[in-house]
Amino acid sequence: MSARLLTHLRHVDLAVPDYDKQLDFYAGVWGLTQVAEDSGISFLAAEGSPEQYVVRLRKAEEKRLDLVSYGAANAVDVDTLAEQLLAGGVQLISQPGKVDTPGGGYGFRFFDVDGRTIEVTADVEARQHRKIEEKEAIPVKLSHVVLNSPDLNRTREWYERHLGFRLSDTLMHPRMGEAMHFMRISNQHHSMAIAQGPHTALHHVSFEMRGIDEYMRGSGRVLRAGFRKIWGPGRHLAGDNTFTYFLDPQGNTVEYTTELELLDEDTWHPHVYDFSQPEVTDQWGTANPMNELVAKESFNDVDRGCFVAPPV
Repeated sequence: MSARLLTHLRHVDLAVPDYDKQLDFYAGVWGLTQVAEDSGISFLAAEGSPEQYVVRLRKAEEKRLDLVSYGAANAVDVDTLAEQLLAGGVQLISQPGKVDTPGGGYGFRFFDVDGRTIEVTADVEARQHRKIEEKEAIPVKLSHVVLNSPDLNRTREWYERHLGFRLSDTLMHPRMGEAMHFMRISNQHHSMAIAQGPHTALHHVSFEMRGIDEYMRGSGRVLRAGFRKIWGPGRHLAGDNTFTYFLDPQGNTVEYTTELELLDEDTWHPHVYDFSQPEVTDQWGTANPMNELVAKESFNDVDRGCFVAPPV
């Protein structure tokens, strides 16, 4: 396992055919703030986060996950990681250098084992942000991202070996076997999870709300706006976080969550949870049952962008 050089999740970048409808959703009902736009590309921030943006939307003919971006502590760690990846046979898309997106910084991009584009940056200028107030039902920050992989354990081992992720917990089913690995780069239970799926794709993107009341108010706002709820509201056992999942206009799954567990990494031992038990998927018992139809929604469309770098 590599030494941990990543610090946190920065942003998730999506390419979408119906750009205007997608922008209206994220900058409107979902509660993000558009901070910059340039020729069919929009950068959207969470008001409570120092990150320059947490979602980038790009107008494209085909839907895809453009990239997932992580932070590093400094430029030295960025260079060290690039050298380690090259030595490990990982294909770099770009060499470490100046970043031209909002906030600037220093970073590079590379392909993961499934062909997704991953970015690592440091020295990005912090955005002026603010405390989210009581009853203000907008995202505080980006919480985590979940990725579908046709080979769950190959992907897990790659992220452990090359990027220093550690396993927090696993979901399994008596009939289907292992279904999801929750992975961390800090004491947050997971900043990424890997789900077993029929193809490489985005599973979901999760946004943290201020608290339970704001989480419920936000979920209600999205419902009233007519967007489809897939699953929730409820509280997972792995991570102990709340969840409500919706489909965005392009069919990507997005989640409101809060109270994701913080671990004592010195004493934590991964659990294996049987998600055929209803209290594992939802401790409260308030969500609609997890079934094949719910699971199928998060398989998403086949991502044809694998091993093809997105435009800068």
